[in-house]
Amino acid sequence: MVEAGDIGSLSPQREQPSKPTLIAVCGVPGVGKTTVARAVADRLDGELLRTDVVRKEILPDPEYTEEETRMVYRELFDRGREAIERGDTVVLDGTFRASRFRDGAADVAERLNVDFRLVKVECSPDVVKGRIASREDDESDADFEIHVKYRKEFEPLERDHVTVDNSGTLEETRKQVRRLF
Repeated sequence: MVEAGDIGSLSPQREQPSKPTLIAVCGVPGVGKTTVARAVADRLDGELLRTDVVRKEILPDPEYTEEETRMVYRELFDRGREAIERGDTVVLDGTFRASRFRDGAADVAERLNVDFRLVKVECSPDVVKGRIASREDDESDADFEIHVKYRKEFEPLERDHVTVDNSGTLEETRKQVRRLF
């Protein structure tokens, strides 16, 4: 595993990968996955696809069942595949709490012969609690109880990944993303 601070400084300008890349941004609810995913997508001029958005587009009244979760990830991967086939870099934003979903994203990249990167976002629980309480107009329905539940259920990452600590300021997070991408 490579930690954010372990990567040397890269050029501060945006860098477009020479070929499309698939990036999966994972972590428990409230840690700031979307903040990191947006920063990565902006940095790489990529398309951002969020499970929270996909879920609400395909399920008008989601119940958050296992079957619904499988449907959402299938749709997310289909949209990601389509974007990569158009030549776009894609950033997938979701909890990816189960290794099968992370493996699914890696399989999409492998089948399309593009690079795959996995980014885990972490954040201190105290910061998460405050951020969740102050959310406005966000697609996520997760509250702090869901954060705690998912923290217990999140399967360990067994594949290469980088970690972004989103406990600090927005600029500190963006700085980590610039170093990694």
